[in-house]
Amino acid sequence: MTIKRNVHGLALGFTLFAVACGSAEKPVETASDETMAEGEMTDGAVEAETAKDIVDTAVEAGTFTTLMKAVQAAELVETLKGEGPFTVFAPTDDAFAALPEGTLDALLAPEKKDELARILTFHVVPGKVMAADVTTMEADTAAGVKLPIKVDGDKVVVGDQEATVVKTDIETSNGVIHVIDKVVMPSE
Repeated sequence: MTIKRNVHGLALGFTLFAVACGSAEKPVETASDETMAEGEMTDGAVEAETAKDIVDTAVEAGTFTTLMKAVQAAELVETLKGEGPFTVFAPTDDAFAALPEGTLDALLAPEKKDELARILTFHVVPGKVMAADVTTMEADTAAGVKLPIKVDGDKVVVGDQEATVVKTDIETSNGVIHVIDKVVMPSE
């Protein structure tokens, strides 16, 4: 699978997000807020010099088991282990559990592999986009569909389902992960 390198408009306003979060009562948590012992991972954060790729980081975090199961079913593991850089808006296990009953099982069926891959790549933006780079915009995704991103006061919401970014800037060797609380679907 070829991932487009077009990240048109991602650098539109480096300061808007920082200003929005700086004035917040409860700012979005960043990986740099975490402390950890050498070689230890805390909520998905890794030391820069020992950073793992996106897949290995997500697996080690322990809160993305459903996402990783879906990535395997959609045959996207090698893509997300690739050179990148990629920005992944990663739904947690709880986000997948909140899908309507039967949705996940249906998407994991082999005959739905292409649909699942499209949904998962809707969570991926080519390039490395840190929290400070985020502004209200529509980002070009690896699925070839625009992903709405909105800075709303002290929070950032992603997609039409308005998934909230709950943790930002988990750096990996081939990009960055931002944790979201819902699975976002392309609207069509």
